[in-house]
Amino acid sequence: MDLLTIIAVTAAAGGAVVLAPVALGAVGFTAAGIAANSIAAGMMASAATASGGGVLAGSTVAVLQSAGAAGLAGSTTAVVAGVGGAVGWLTATAAALIW
Repeated sequence: MDLLTIIAVTAAAGGAVVLAPVALGAVGFTAAGIAANSIAAGMMASAATASGGGVLAGSTVAVLQSAGAAGLAGSTTAVVAGVGGAVGWLTATAAALIW
């Protein structure tokens, strides 16, 4: 593995872990709950309508709200880092093919 690939994988994995909570907050999954008039509020309304009035435990909306309120669990952080690292590797590989 060359230096560019190592840098890209490390940067992408770290960036994904740092930016995941920022992204959750930006769409409305906050520590104080789901922000009014946000993307998260729209998701919650759709989920509640689909399930007959409430958001089901374990649903996407429930999991994202939990992460927005309490932060990412260790296992979730590992998955986010892994996905970020994979994106970094793909980016470095594509860059190597172009250059």
